[in-house]
Amino acid sequence: MEYDVKAISEIVKRIVDSCEKADEGDIPVGVSNRHIHLSQEHLEILFGKGYELQKLKDLSQPGQYACKEQLTLIGPSLRAIEGVRVLGPVRKASQVEISRTDSFTLKVKPPVRESGSIEGSAPVTIVGPKGLVTLKEGCILANRHIHMSDKDGERFGVKDGEYVAVEVNGDGKRTALYDVQVRVSDKFALEMHLDTDDANACGIGNGAKVKLIPNK
Repeated sequence: MEYDVKAISEIVKRIVDSCEKADEGDIPVGVSNRHIHLSQEHLEILFGKGYELQKLKDLSQPGQYACKEQLTLIGPSLRAIEGVRVLGPVRKASQVEISRTDSFTLKVKPPVRESGSIEGSAPVTIVGPKGLVTLKEGCILANRHIHMSDKDGERFGVKDGEYVAVEVNGDGKRTALYDVQVRVSDKFALEMHLDTDDANACGIGNGAKVKLIPNK
């Protein structure tokens, strides 16, 4: 039996092109557990004068990293959540990001916010080995968001600050997530960030893929 090499090559090319096009709309997911961002002032109150964060591992976004340091959160319930990871580098203002489930444990009512938007957010106490800090505001539920570069923004046809929806297929539970903020910058790598509650509800984890639903 003779094979038409040219015909086979064309079939293979079509299959490869089809796979590549199918992957064009895929956005990887990063599931974000509860964590803390600290200012230098609060870092030194919690760990001691002149203390510097110790890097554990780099995160997906350039310049961001998980630290070896872990702290305890306490809310009005006086029930503690221990072992909350600190993320670096230090920021201008301290911020605590938790899930809705965590808020029931702490008895706090954090608003859904973009990272860095903490005005009027919930109070919480952070306990460290050398001291404690009570934030009058700074505890939030991080909004659903997608980091992407300028090039990715052009490819997906979206702009910084725009809100979109995404399609999710996880554990046989096809669903859509709405009010997903797009954050575009050359400092970002393509990744959608969800908290543990959203990820569990959708049946997905780190490395899952979602598809952006074009705005009409």
